[in-house]
Amino acid sequence: MNTAAATTVTAQLLLQARGLHKNFGGVKAISDISFDVPAGSIFAIIGPNGAGKSTLLNLISGVYPPNAGSLSFKDADLSRMPAHQRVRLGIARTFQKIRLFKQLSVLENVIAGFHVHHRIPAWQYVVHGAVFADDQRRSREQAAKLLDFVGMSTRMHMQAGSLSYGEQRMLELARALATKPQLLLIDEPAAGLNAAEVDSLLDRIRSLRTGGTTVVLVEHNMDLVMNVADRIMVMDYGRRLFEGMPAEVQKNPAVIAAYLGGELS
Repeated sequence: MNTAAATTVTAQLLLQARGLHKNFGGVKAISDISFDVPAGSIFAIIGPNGAGKSTLLNLISGVYPPNAGSLSFKDADLSRMPAHQRVRLGIARTFQKIRLFKQLSVLENVIAGFHVHHRIPAWQYVVHGAVFADDQRRSREQAAKLLDFVGMSTRMHMQAGSLSYGEQRMLELARALATKPQLLLIDEPAAGLNAAEVDSLLDRIRSLRTGGTTVVLVEHNMDLVMNVADRIMVMDYGRRLFEGMPAEVQKNPAVIAAYLGGELS
């Protein structure tokens, strides 16, 4: 690659990880992980249970600090940045175990995601003035649009805890999108979904990329991964086993032996 091309590629990188390590006592959960995520791409992370995938997402989102190595997002050093600052910077995530405000309505759950963008004087939360009312109106309108995007418009006034599992997954996605992320981390979104719900999820992830959102996806559903990912990193025992395009991953002997158990269709 010539120098000009290399410069262009570097300029397009949104997230960079170099030599990440994470230990829990004597257990090495992540060992020497490095990767790049270009802006506007879908980067998938796969591997057996216990491979360290969710731990890696926790390092990116700020749930855990790394023991060693570096993380940068838009050239900002994430290594010691708390999670709430990463959200304001443009990083959002969903969790493998759904975390909703189950006593609130569907609409209220999404509105809660807008809190990082509120610019209201503190006194307006006590004495509700025109600025507060205008902010609430905008939040409700934007939340309604996000619920429409995930196919939940008809559920917006229901209590979140009364939704089906698949609907709760979609609601958590809408709430994460309310933070207006440039980088969205999605942990096992297809878990517990039926075939129709998986197809709908796949379409929405593609739409996010089309709209300019970069996605890092941890997922066990290989049909979804192979159909949506631009690039895939395979992990095993906390290490990077292989990285490449979906077709390369399907054919790699080490991946087949360690995880897939046979070539994917």
